[in-house]
Amino acid sequence: MAIPGGLCLKVSMEISDLRIALYSGNYNFVRDGANQALNRLVDYLLRQGAAVRVYSPTTDTPAFEPTGDLISVPSVAFPGRGEYRFPTRISGDVRRDLERFNPNIMQISSPDRVGHKMVSWARGKNIPVLASVHTRFETYPRYYNLAFLEPVIEAILRRLYRRCDALVAPSESMAQVLRDQRMNYDVGIWSRGVDREIFNSGRRDLKWRQSLGIADDEPVIGFLGRLVMEKGLDVFSDAIDELKRRKVSHKVLVIGEGPAQQWFEDRIPDAIFAGFQQGSDLGRAVASMDMLFNPSITETFGNVTLEAMACGLPVVAAKATGSQSLVKDDVSGKLVTPGAVRGFADALQLYCEDLGLRHAHGSAGEKRAEDYSWDQINNTVAQTYMRLVRQRQAGHGPIRQVAVR
Repeated sequence: MAIPGGLCLKVSMEISDLRIALYSGNYNFVRDGANQALNRLVDYLLRQGAAVRVYSPTTDTPAFEPTGDLISVPSVAFPGRGEYRFPTRISGDVRRDLERFNPNIMQISSPDRVGHKMVSWARGKNIPVLASVHTRFETYPRYYNLAFLEPVIEAILRRLYRRCDALVAPSESMAQVLRDQRMNYDVGIWSRGVDREIFNSGRRDLKWRQSLGIADDEPVIGFLGRLVMEKGLDVFSDAIDELKRRKVSHKVLVIGEGPAQQWFEDRIPDAIFAGFQQGSDLGRAVASMDMLFNPSITETFGNVTLEAMACGLPVVAAKATGSQSLVKDDVSGKLVTPGAVRGFADALQLYCEDLGLRHAHGSAGEKRAEDYSWDQINNTVAQTYMRLVRQRQAGHGPIRQVAVR
């Protein structure tokens, strides 16, 4: 039997023996938590001596420089969301590059048309495939009045993921969702790390707050992330309305930008929109909040939740995948039933009015965030790669999924 990637059968294997072909639907043209994690993973793998080749749509105006070698996949602009690219096919040039690179493991991070094609190509070459799940795509239609499409999308995802050797999810709660959805038998955890140099409570800056018109004793409710409806902007706005009705003193600080920004500004006109921040400026902005409000249910991990915790903030979040694995209810924050506007308002009001509780829960979250080291976390992915390669070398293919209904 042919051994993928030209390796001899080895009793032991090192990370430096890996040749990883990584497919991403968005590696660097729009900045988000998922592609930041992928770039950090590639950096780690390259530092360990592995060979990595990244395949993804590209633009002339990327959000940041890519880590590693990036090969452009043919794509078109996404209708109505021009900042995104829709990958269309594996071109002859991409196929020839894959052949020359000769990977012994493939990872896909996007369940799109090209992701399906990449899995087919790898299976045809007897190369194991790891799929990383970053977003709950099946939940997106409900934010655009298309909820009837959710079962269809879930079925398409199941067809793809059952053809992979294994899946990794950013949190145990998301991994359990994938198991419950019968996506694959082999589902592991690829968590997320946090840069403690950037995100820590020492970054809090009262002068910066004052420059935005925020008083030192005014409780700041923060929103951090891309301004798109699937982040729960409607629920966020409704909860803020409820606080106003209750006459709870607060100020809303929004960090981020996106296509729904005008809608959000119109919806909460008293909020401060500080725009896109990065690096130390982002750490300062987050640490200068007093609590984070994250009502989204689409995240599989919730990078913003972890960043806020590292800055010593209590987190009010939807009791859903991602935050549910990070926030301990009534210890480091409040977990609320998704969409329960009054429940969110109750939690926010508690933190706005009880400084001691705010500090206690923020400190607990900061301590919890210390467990997340990027190199340690990315090593678990490398170990998964090696396990799948060894299994294939030993003659074991993907676990048959036909018994799963």
